Amino acid sequence: MAMLWKFMRVAKYSTRGLSQEVKVRGIITHSRHSSSRSIPSDIAANTASLNTVELLGKVYPRDDYSNVTEKILSKVGKNLHNQKHHPLWLIKEQVKDHFYKQYTGRFGTPLFSVYDALSPVVTVQQNFDSLLIPHDHASRRREDNYYLNRDHMLRAHTSAHQWDLIHSGLDAFLAVGDVYRRDTIDSTHYPVFHQMEGVRLFSCHELFCNVKGGEGFQLFEQGPRTAHKQESHTMEAVRLVEFSLKQALTRLMTHLFGDGLQVRWVDCYFPFTHPSFEMEINFQGEWLEVLGCGVMEQELVNSAGAQDKIGWAFGLGLERLAMILYDIPDIRLFWSEDERFLKQFVVPHVCQKIKFQPLSKYPPLINDISFWLPSKTYSKNDFYDLARTIGGDLIEKIVLLDEFTHPKTKKISHCYRITYRHPERTLTQDEVHDIHQAIEASAVRELGVEGRF
Repeated sequence: MAMLWKFMRVAKYSTRGLSQEVKVRGIITHSRHSSSRSIPSDIAANTASLNTVELLGKVYPRDDYSNVTEKILSKVGKNLHNQKHHPLWLIKEQVKDHFYKQYTGRFGTPLFSVYDALSPVVTVQQNFDSLLIPHDHASRRREDNYYLNRDHMLRAHTSAHQWDLIHSGLDAFLAVGDVYRRDTIDSTHYPVFHQMEGVRLFSCHELFCNVKGGEGFQLFEQGPRTAHKQESHTMEAVRLVEFSLKQALTRLMTHLFGDGLQVRWVDCYFPFTHPSFEMEINFQGEWLEVLGCGVMEQELVNSAGAQDKIGWAFGLGLERLAMILYDIPDIRLFWSEDERFLKQFVVPHVCQKIKFQPLSKYPPLINDISFWLPSKTYSKNDFYDLARTIGGDLIEKIVLLDEFTHPKTKKISHCYRITYRHPERTLTQDEVHDIHQAIEASAVRELGVEGRF
């Protein structure tokens, strides 16, 4: 993943029992069950006017922060993770099945609730502020996110729902959904992908009940923040929470990939804005990354009303899991409607082993584009977004081939190499030429570059 959102997660817990319905920021969700309602793509997004954006039945005024494109808006509501027999649905169902069976409550009911139909439109407060991400943090940049306006955006991670779900009284849940980031263009990066968030909170009794002499341990203390613990956590509590998280993720990966995995844990705890630890799994020469995991930031836990709880959280990239598990070579394939791709995942059981059989390998067509940059405000992601808007999924990869600074004028020139390849048929030189010319013209018009075509 190009941008790993590795922030400390903090949570809230309530001793209230879970009701059949939990209201989260005006959305009614159902505990213990996964909701799979999809929004029809033909009504998911349309531009109401130059001054507003209509999305999922609501109208958002545009302002100087608005940068979401119609191409991206057309993806909202697809909900690939809820389409039966889609590879992302298979991964989600496998993880859900594992957590349902591994973690049960007092009466044998699943401990974890699953939420997979929460709106991808969130407030900036939900996406950043609720997670204690500083206002000057690089992750908030307009260049890296899709903003509807200064107050609303397409979620950049499923962590955007963490505070709300904890505040509603949940202490164990999985949140699944599509997330949106402006990013590099290649076979492993796409501006829309899917994440699964996992959160587990513990009371003092829950954490220490199986520890010899645990009745004398406490969750909290007043002390200094160190590289190993927050100032409000006891070392005993931190170690047990970390052990619980490592055990949960190791069991999950073993469930998905089988035994024999090499798990490497890198650092067990860092202060806020650093990963608590990373889990990397060496699977047949591929390194699988968990996007971010660790002991949750207590300040966030407290703000959500769970002052008497401590917990962990993790984030998983479903495409990354599916690409390794099923040997899928190109992330664009997840958006394919080609039956030759989709029918390979129609299996009687979600845990059935599948090895993707590649479609015919169509030849690539390569074109370069060079231009002088307009000013220091130029962003590579602006160009990537523009190219993807015009070329769509016909663009397989864009590489910054060369960067040159004129010795006299000090103007900067970029040369990009664009690889065009259709995943389902052979492209012609004529259609690629038309697309490439359209990208050149739009770059001059929209980005203010000076072409060297």
